[in-house]
Amino acid sequence: MLTRDFIEIEEKYGAHNYHPLDVVITKANGVWVYDVDGNKYLDCLAAYSAVNQGHCHPRIVKALQTQAEKVTLTSRAFRNDQLPFLYKELSELTGYQMVLPMNSGAEAVETALKAARKWGYKVKGIEENSAEIITCTNNFAGRTISIISFSTVEQYKDGFGPFTPGFRVIEYGNADELEKVINKNTAAFLVEPIQGEGGVIVPPEGFLKKAYDICKKNNVLFIADEIQSGLGRSGKLFAFEYEGIRPDAVIIGKALSGGCYPVSAVLSDKEFLGVFNPGDHGSTFGGNPLAAAVARESIKVLLEEKLIENSFNMGKYFRDGLAKIKSKHIKEIRGKGLFIGVELKQEANGARRFCEALMKRGILCKETHENVIRFAPPLVIKKEEIDWALPIIEEVLLMD
Repeated sequence: MLTRDFIEIEEKYGAHNYHPLDVVITKANGVWVYDVDGNKYLDCLAAYSAVNQGHCHPRIVKALQTQAEKVTLTSRAFRNDQLPFLYKELSELTGYQMVLPMNSGAEAVETALKAARKWGYKVKGIEENSAEIITCTNNFAGRTISIISFSTVEQYKDGFGPFTPGFRVIEYGNADELEKVINKNTAAFLVEPIQGEGGVIVPPEGFLKKAYDICKKNNVLFIADEIQSGLGRSGKLFAFEYEGIRPDAVIIGKALSGGCYPVSAVLSDKEFLGVFNPGDHGSTFGGNPLAAAVARESIKVLLEEKLIENSFNMGKYFRDGLAKIKSKHIKEIRGKGLFIGVELKQEANGARRFCEALMKRGILCKETHENVIRFAPPLVIKKEEIDWALPIIEEVLLMD
């Protein structure tokens, strides 16, 4: 079967909730993926940062296979011999006292929202059913009803109301507005240290620190959504580290499993996650032994193979190379680590046509917010692979 055959079947039987590039991937290794027609591509999306460790990393695949032959699922009705060690290793790595595991990033965000509300009522003393959580413009945290309720992207909300109340939205990067909006009912401030889906938006320097200080002054939880920006993507373990803060809670996912299995988690201390009692919250698959074993090995790979350092160094090298491209289409190049956004001018007529042109030349990336090309390859990428890609990217960005 050829690419067109697979696409025809997918379009006929699948719901049309995505608009993928027309490449049908059949195998992958490291930074490279291969389609059903035998073509080879450099992956510059990394499954939205889920495969930071590279596709099909042998250590992670082996951990998955080994655990799958023992036990895959017990539910949280019983204990398993992998989850305690995942808790311990994540706690020792990040300094947080407690971990609550889930599956998808959206589930982890919902977990943090529930914990923030309950903390607001039980610890801060907010009047029942009055708690508010502040978020930012251009946020992206998933597509559940509650999460789209605080989205500022109209498409995400079109046809899905009524929406969950209890959210306020401020301009991303505007700490002064945050201070004005906070009131006695404010339980938490939820923020992405770098907005991925929003267009790889890096906030003004000092914003996170100032917002953190405002939250501390007002007894408001500061929750960092590091699902895309965390676990090495930004060139640090977490992007918030660039401003020397310690959020009250951190949400992680995607690369927590190296792309081999859905795993997410909320990290925090006992004052926050301790508000949950048995039965308050849960997931049949959350914290299952297969997920825990995969996550444990994924973290070890990230640290032992120095992928965070490689992200920092190769990210700077990649951005420096992109900055040398003299294209009339480029408005701005931004990012940290291997989290890079190339924003195009309005007259460039959108980023998708450039992504399609790159695909034809062997590079896979995806447009976001219409005018931004996101370059976020697996963190195992080498200088030689970036050197191979840069002339192709230049060629495409110089086209009319």
